[in-house]
Amino acid sequence: MNGARILLIDDDLRIRRMLRISLEANGYVIAEASNGDQGLALLAGMPPDLVVLDLNLPDMHGLELLKRAREFSQVPVIVLSVLAGDEDKIALLDAGADDYLTKPFVMGELLARIRVALRRAAHPGEANLKIGHVTVDLLRRIVSVHGKEIHLTPTEYTLFGLLAKHAGRVLTHQQIIREVWGEGARNESGALRVHINQLRQKLEIDPSRPGLIRTEPGVGYRIASAES
Repeated sequence: MNGARILLIDDDLRIRRMLRISLEANGYVIAEASNGDQGLALLAGMPPDLVVLDLNLPDMHGLELLKRAREFSQVPVIVLSVLAGDEDKIALLDAGADDYLTKPFVMGELLARIRVALRRAAHPGEANLKIGHVTVDLLRRIVSVHGKEIHLTPTEYTLFGLLAKHAGRVLTHQQIIREVWGEGARNESGALRVHINQLRQKLEIDPSRPGLIRTEPGVGYRIASAES
């Protein structure tokens, strides 16, 4: 999405300069904020197409900014930070982050994550999704591998359809369980693992080395995107 506007919210001038140079070289239009209040003001007043957010801001934690931003904006947010552990990642995703990268990171990976997030935001209601060798027809509820229709149970289809519609984005265990088994579902982690394994057996080229449905250890699952 050439020309897309990206808002960088980071108090480290060196990081912002490095990101600006790299992102502008790839055709993006950049705005910058050095603290949370400034970032929220730019997000509300000059809405970007995507936000790159650092967690350690001088006036508020990035998680607080994310929660406040989600009260009025659904713009994709990619978090950059030295994350302490799985609980931090889960909290970010549950609060509305679209993705995260742990510092230090490779610029090429950030660019790929940005393309995925922008593409997903630009085409939220696509009827057909193609992810590598798998095609999903959301209207007819058909999943095909290399053009051959694969039988999925209703739960398998619901689970895979959920992951496919968020291709490239990590979904936490609880997010998936809530969407597939309902708001009141509890203790479905075992069932989730079983269904993920069944999907891998049916859809992966090599189920022993899954490349389509990827595990984010301690956090959840991510469907690979075409550019991941």
